[in-house]
Amino acid sequence: QVQLVESGGGLVQPGGSLRLSCAVSGSIFNINAMAWYRQAPGKQRELVAGITSGGRTTYADSAKGRFTISRENATGYLQMNSLKPEDTAVYYCKADIWVRVGHSQDYWGQGTQVTVSS
Repeated sequence: QVQLVESGGGLVQPGGSLRLSCAVSGSIFNINAMAWYRQAPGKQRELVAGITSGGRTTYADSAKGRFTISRENATGYLQMNSLKPEDTAVYYCKADIWVRVGHSQDYWGQGTQVTVSS
């Protein structure tokens, strides 16, 4: 059983910072890539940031310069600075995990709420 658990969300004022964590547990062979998505009420889920096993990163335009994605072994992070009200959403961690040779699949965390409000 593979499980992803996000943490670190909460209420923060505009301009503040949060660091989200994504802990992966279970029987895994390797983590190929991780990403953070977010979904605001009434909106589609969107990619915020991603990181490959080689450390290559990608960011949504709205996140560039403010967010930083990283991973240390089986824990991923999303450092969010200069938060804006429009960043308010449920943030989900996704990991592309090799559970055995030749078989990888996506796993999702349960989500953590981030609310940016004055």
